[in-house]
Amino acid sequence: MLVLALDTTTRGGSCALVGDDGPLAEQPGDAARPQAERLPADLAALLERAGVALRAVEAFAVATGPGSFTGLRIGIATMQGLAFAAGRPLVGISALDALAQMGAREAGGARLATWVDAWRGEVYAALYEDGREVIPPLVARPETLLDDWPPAPTLFIGDGAEAHRELITRRLGSDGRVASPALPPLAAAIGGLALAALAAGDRPPPDEVRPLYVRRPDAEVAREARRGS
Repeated sequence: MLVLALDTTTRGGSCALVGDDGPLAEQPGDAARPQAERLPADLAALLERAGVALRAVEAFAVATGPGSFTGLRIGIATMQGLAFAAGRPLVGISALDALAQMGAREAGGARLATWVDAWRGEVYAALYEDGREVIPPLVARPETLLDDWPPAPTLFIGDGAEAHRELITRRLGSDGRVASPALPPLAAAIGGLALAALAAGDRPPPDEVRPLYVRRPDAEVAREARRGS
């Protein structure tokens, strides 16, 4: 099976073509250009480089978040449009789950923390042990997480881990490591997780995919504040 996967949770993001034997092609996005200008052209360029026609794609996958609200909307809308047009399923995958998969080998037997920069001095985070999510996605200040989580050797991965590397090292010492690279391209991992979901019988229609915001968009909070004033 061929899956076309897209990640727009970060400024650059990435796209990938993944088959049953692994990634066939992966392409990081140009962080200097808005994603609305690059999509779906980036996907077309990836398929052309791989020598695969869009009609040969059997399923689509997209990162559902957490991440940039604008990026999530653009990415999900792009893949919904392609999946609807092709009559193919669209699988939504958490970027935190994809990060956890990317860091699993380096983590070894250590606990794995996925930290994505949420701005305002906060991170979107989840905690994994033995490949299982033990603390679901939340948004918090890094200091609060380090205070609340029980001490244990932990590998941190994500742009939030890179942004707070000094804090992790200072607070945890040798028990805290940041993955290398801290923020790998995620599209291939998203495609691989989607393949596993499809093999398990999960074939959702495109309109079922919803963004994983964790924190409400600023515009929504501002509207409620205006109504209550």
